[in-house]
Amino acid sequence: MRNPFRRWGWTRRGADTPEQRRIGVGDVSWPVDDLASPAAVSVEGAVRLAPVFAAGRLLSQSVASTPIKQYRKVGETRTRLPLAPLFQRPSAQGTIDDWLGRAMLSLVYRGNAVGLVTERDWLEYPTRIEWLNPADVSVQDTNALGTRGSFTDPVWSYCGVELPSEDVVHIPWMTYPGRVWGLSPMAAFAVTVSTGLAAQKFLDDYFRSGGTPPGRFRNTQQTVDQQQATVIKRRLVQAIRSHEPIVFGKDWEYDPITVSVQEAQFVEVARLGATQIASIYGIPPEKIGGETGGSYTYSSPEQRQIEFIQDALLPYLVKIENHLSALLPRGQYIKFNADALIRVDILTRHTVYEKQRLIGKNSLDEIRAVEDEAPLPDGKGADYTPLPIQAGANVTVPQVRGHRTSDPGLHLIKTPRESHG
Repeated sequence: MRNPFRRWGWTRRGADTPEQRRIGVGDVSWPVDDLASPAAVSVEGAVRLAPVFAAGRLLSQSVASTPIKQYRKVGETRTRLPLAPLFQRPSAQGTIDDWLGRAMLSLVYRGNAVGLVTERDWLEYPTRIEWLNPADVSVQDTNALGTRGSFTDPVWSYCGVELPSEDVVHIPWMTYPGRVWGLSPMAAFAVTVSTGLAAQKFLDDYFRSGGTPPGRFRNTQQTVDQQQATVIKRRLVQAIRSHEPIVFGKDWEYDPITVSVQEAQFVEVARLGATQIASIYGIPPEKIGGETGGSYTYSSPEQRQIEFIQDALLPYLVKIENHLSALLPRGQYIKFNADALIRVDILTRHTVYEKQRLIGKNSLDEIRAVEDEAPLPDGKGADYTPLPIQAGANVTVPQVRGHRTSDPGLHLIKTPRESHG
């Protein structure tokens, strides 16, 4: 396979050593710590929490499945164009869906999508971009304004090797003024994620111990040293986790601390964590295991999908559109068709088609194309004429200023000058 990094005469090195692995500015290094500790919340650890994984899956797959259209705008005239090569096969691996999904996962979890242009056409427009792991990317953007390594002239590096700035495609999630690198959601909300991981770990330990939390095992006659206590404790825990009976002599007393999952409020903590994670990404909480209250509970599935697109997806779609459109020739841009994500019932869908054809907004061939049907033969479906006019009805367009229309019951409001004239 062609090496996309051969263009600069170097290959990607491993990031196994501290010297080779560099974390992007604005991110943090994650030490090896207990999984439930905020200091240990890495992307790899955070996705073990179901709501975090669900949020990434929902956002990335939704954007990846949204159709892309390309246009050229001259004045007020917009013309549909075939997709540029960049949006037909943008990567050496996978399709456009995979490519968009990788970019979205970087945005959702790392707060930054960083791409490297590996191929260009004869006019130097990008035809292939490979998304890099943001953990292996660093950027210098804190120097004095106007100098190298500043906000206006950042210096990019990948695995310690500097990249040409003209070949870097960077899409940030949210940025502070004067900074290039976007905020990392996992770094900003590490405590929220770690709380969810701790609750998840508690439930795992609860069931591993046979549903019995730690208790007290006491000898009333003998003195037990630390080594003996360790052995006894290990055997006790093993018996509890294996659901086997505990057998001990008359000198031992075992007092379990009986706290149920309900008393520990595990369910409430899990729902609260999912709801908080949903609020970070603007996702309806019930889509990732949270709880929704208020009037939203009684809204229709279609209305909930519209709100999901507006609140969660649209900011990502617009951001990706603007950054990728900047890579196209002047006057050309791409647009995501977010309406394709709204699936209504058959009756509603065909009612909309009927109204579109009635007023001449769409032709029959366009409507049939939406339903993946072939055009009508002999160009019979290419007519845009509104149906009343096509049927020979006498339709009179109302006058612009204060005159009667053909309908005696319909009048336009006169202007003050005409009222006093």
